[in-house]
Amino acid sequence: MDEAEVAAREWARGALPEADFQNLLTFIGLCESWGAVSNLVSRADRERLWSRHVADSLQLIDAASGLGRRWIDLGSGAGFPGLVVAIGRAETDMVLVESNKKKAAFLLRAAALADGRVHVEPRRAEDLPARPYDVVSARALAPLHKLFPLCERFFGGETVGLFPKGKDAASEIEMARKQFRFDLETRPSRTDPGGVILTVANLVRV
Repeated sequence: MDEAEVAAREWARGALPEADFQNLLTFIGLCESWGAVSNLVSRADRERLWSRHVADSLQLIDAASGLGRRWIDLGSGAGFPGLVVAIGRAETDMVLVESNKKKAAFLLRAAALADGRVHVEPRRAEDLPARPYDVVSARALAPLHKLFPLCERFFGGETVGLFPKGKDAASEIEMARKQFRFDLETRPSRTDPGGVILTVANLVRV
């Protein structure tokens, strides 16, 4: 483990209650073991789980301060950010949406680490019934103009979307505004010097 990984792990230790941090350690161990045999997580990503994926996920907890507990995470993959958020944010009832069967099986195995507050949906977002959540998130799933049509069925009047984005965020926002109206706030990413966390509210198709 290099210095960046150690620093990110220790930052997470300081940011979470000890019991939650221990559950996070167990989750990372599962990612490493499953990733080695099922390509759940690539070799390169297994070498930077803490500095890239865990830290990137945990920053959404701060972004969700004051928001409700009903949270849906689309394209959850190996559990970043949804499962990490569920482990670290006790006031969350998390739905993880992942249509890939291997990844969904992993999420079902790991969900117990969040004390029963996680439900896994092993199907596509567009196949789920429309209902509003307090928070909608997605990380590295699709550009905004493709993501918002998937998300809109989960938005209500009080829903907030939290979407980590990279250096192309501005162009994604511009393209999405051709199809949707929405209120937007941005905050710099702690893990990506060129990245931002987008906070989206009042999402309405034009």
